[in-house]
Amino acid sequence: MYRWLTAALCGGLCFAALTGRLSAQDPDVDPRVKEFNAQTKALADKIDKIIDARLADAKVKAGKPASDGVFLRRLYVDLGGRIPDVTTVQDFLDKSTQGHPNPREEEIDKLLAMPSGKKYSYADNFANYFRSLMLTENANNFQVQQLRPSFEGWLRQRLQGNVGYDKIVHELLTANANFNGGGGMGNVSPAAFYFGNENKAENLAGATSRIFLGVKIECAQCHPHPFAKWKQQQFWEYAAFFAGMQQFNGRQQQPISQFLREIKIPDTEKVVKARFLDGKEPAFKDGVPTRNTLADWITAPENPYFARAAVDHIWSYFFGVSLLEPILEPNDDSPPAHPELLDAMAREFASQGYNLKFLVRAIVLTKAYQRESVAMSPKTKEEVQLFARMPVRGMTPEQFFDSVCEATGYEDQTVGPQFNNNPFGPQTPRAVFLNKFTTQDKRSETQTSILQALYLMNGKFVADRCKPTRDSNESLFTIATTEQKSQERVLSLYRLVLSREPTAAETKRFAEYIDRGGATGDTAQAVADVYWVLLNSAEFVLNR
Repeated sequence: MYRWLTAALCGGLCFAALTGRLSAQDPDVDPRVKEFNAQTKALADKIDKIIDARLADAKVKAGKPASDGVFLRRLYVDLGGRIPDVTTVQDFLDKSTQGHPNPREEEIDKLLAMPSGKKYSYADNFANYFRSLMLTENANNFQVQQLRPSFEGWLRQRLQGNVGYDKIVHELLTANANFNGGGGMGNVSPAAFYFGNENKAENLAGATSRIFLGVKIECAQCHPHPFAKWKQQQFWEYAAFFAGMQQFNGRQQQPISQFLREIKIPDTEKVVKARFLDGKEPAFKDGVPTRNTLADWITAPENPYFARAAVDHIWSYFFGVSLLEPILEPNDDSPPAHPELLDAMAREFASQGYNLKFLVRAIVLTKAYQRESVAMSPKTKEEVQLFARMPVRGMTPEQFFDSVCEATGYEDQTVGPQFNNNPFGPQTPRAVFLNKFTTQDKRSETQTSILQALYLMNGKFVADRCKPTRDSNESLFTIATTEQKSQERVLSLYRLVLSREPTAAETKRFAEYIDRGGATGDTAQAVADVYWVLLNSAEFVLNR
């Protein structure tokens, strides 16, 4: 009891430290801010110490720190959901060259404090991430698609308030699955999670164990396997917690009972009672719904599965590599790849009240996160798995579209819950784009389809933004028509699109192309050609 209360209080203070109520930029304003910053830095140092020890044992050399421009772009995509604007790039590079103290840490705290609804919002960006993690992507399930904006809105509100991850998950697990567009929750609800799993006990068992416990038990659903860790009976004992859920039928959906605690194994006459995955029997209480009892166990501080699974999700988001590789379910034959690292972060995360901002800030402060992504040896796989360098990762669809908007000066007027890729809503450029680009499981192995590549090269939206006219793209128009040297134009284009300065070779190559007017002798069109090339480059598409 006291441990939970202490963690909850700490989580609240940490939230205040990273919002407008307390300045994260000046830790002397409040000792709680200073303590929070010190604790995240201590965890970052601990993470680096563990990683460096593994690198030394494997005789793998750590990569160099990423340049300021590369770090800034990486950070803005990861935390703010899009590339930084030109002014931010210039200001940050100026601070770095002028010896400004801790410019990287200052940018981290600025992004973590960015409110929902604003550009570079931490809450909006991570609402997209957790939605993709928790919500089954099924374009044919119209109920899920209709409820998706409500689900994202629910996540956005919780993340904006820096609600502890344990409380977010507890609320999801105990939510009213019969959401009718209101539900007394301000038109936001996690009900889409249940629609996405068809309100089937077996689907909900597989999803909740995989997402919230890091345990993959679906293989035990249909038949017993003599060599598997999880047995068929264990699967259905866990599924019994969801026995009270009724499948969607017509327009109405009601639980059979909130208090059912047993389920019949299909194709057998055997009925099993609800039991936790650790083998312990639940202490059910009269009047307490069955799912509440499960939610209490899943999110309890003493449950080692929960904190580890949460940490692995966040780590995988930033590094594209799971700490539970090569499979999701660790066991004696295939243990976690980095058990010490995983356990250390899980302990700190739980002790801090499952404060997501605490975990995020610690990770992005590490030397491991701030390393360059350039391969240093033929052992590229080992470099990535041991975090000797930063893996090159694909953006999420939302990050990609918003980065295109930032690079092209497009003001998206359809941002909001009602426009988030709802098939029944208006077919905005965002909706069309997100329908073509889907979230990929392994972002470190991202792939672009032929249709996606053609859309970027020839699609109307991108083509219109690459016209050097004031109506189409004012930034490009200014660069293309203002009297200046071609080298200066190239510099502006690189800062605008790739958030860095070009190398001498890049400057020479593109400046010469602009000087001769490209293929048509038109200087403005030549500038637009260079701009188009940068937008379609692998460097722009990827987060490195």
